[in-house]
Amino acid sequence: MSGVHTVRPVAPRTQGDRVVVPDVARGFAIFAMLVAHAIPLVPQVPGAVRFLERQLNDVASPLFACVMGMATAIVIAKTRLEPHGVRAVIVQNVIRGCILVILGVWLQTWGSWIAIILSFLGIVLAIGTPLLLLPTKALIAVIAVIVVAGAPINAFVLDVVEPTMALPGSLGATFIDWVFLNPHYRVTNLLPWFLFGAVVFRIGFTSRRLAWTMLILAPLAWGGDFVIRRVFSVERGPSGSYLDTLHDTGLVLGALAAIMLLAAVRAEAPARVIRAVFVPFRAIGTVALSLYVLQVAIVAWLARSGALTFSENNYAAWCLVVLAVPAAGILWWRFIGKGPIEWVIGFLSGRYRVARVPRSAHTTTPA
Repeated sequence: MSGVHTVRPVAPRTQGDRVVVPDVARGFAIFAMLVAHAIPLVPQVPGAVRFLERQLNDVASPLFACVMGMATAIVIAKTRLEPHGVRAVIVQNVIRGCILVILGVWLQTWGSWIAIILSFLGIVLAIGTPLLLLPTKALIAVIAVIVVAGAPINAFVLDVVEPTMALPGSLGATFIDWVFLNPHYRVTNLLPWFLFGAVVFRIGFTSRRLAWTMLILAPLAWGGDFVIRRVFSVERGPSGSYLDTLHDTGLVLGALAAIMLLAAVRAEAPARVIRAVFVPFRAIGTVALSLYVLQVAIVAWLARSGALTFSENNYAAWCLVVLAVPAAGILWWRFIGKGPIEWVIGFLSGRYRVARVPRSAHTTTPA
């Protein structure tokens, strides 16, 4: 494959065409995941800290799916004028999705306390990419249908197939669990966020109207979930329920709106400060998948070493997960570039190619 849809994976800091908002949002999402996965290491914290940790835990997965949709939409937009470019992107993303599923299943065997999201994201990527060929209005309609129908479909599937879930190792049961039933993540919950990310890209990351609209809707959605639960004394429910979606909507819209508005600041002094603050998030955002695998490995090691006591705070282990992992990502981004897992998946899917040094580069010419 040739053209725009096949690229050399050079260091992100040298890629002038990278878009700020998705990189920062992805970086914030992976940082939120790190904080969420380290919660068991510090069981004794003030209520305000625990509240903040839970909000970060709740925003991480839908925001990550949303950014994946943004990135896919960007690639499709770049390849529309290429011969067979869009078709190549679809094929590549199906392959990437399959790799993510396999990687997620493998990581699940490492013995960490993390609910691995990669298999769910892999299915979302494979299913969602062809849907991004729809016009924007049709895409919004699909999002609305999935959001409205998702919760009752999940409940219906649970009633119908629950007896079959007792068959351990069944591939069909596992797939149904990933799509409809899993208590942590569900494709029916993540797919709308993937599609919404593409809609945000089409409207424009620099759209102040969109950013302010999301910023206004965010507290209404988040507060709506809170008020409904308090007034009617109901639980939020599992992933994909209406209240869970309302809660996630408030968090994701708030995070995206803040990033978009900050990225749009043009006054020299504050813009310089914002760019400096964005750098570490952009860095870990470009190597997010590699950092995810790294932190799973570290958490699995901590689980085997007895670092998790459920009663005492282990600040050293917490710093290892929350501070050392992103620090390693920033250093890798700064001095090496593309994350190793990103590179391998890109190479296997045909997205990246190995840069070959011309034969002439190995010869010298006389002065």
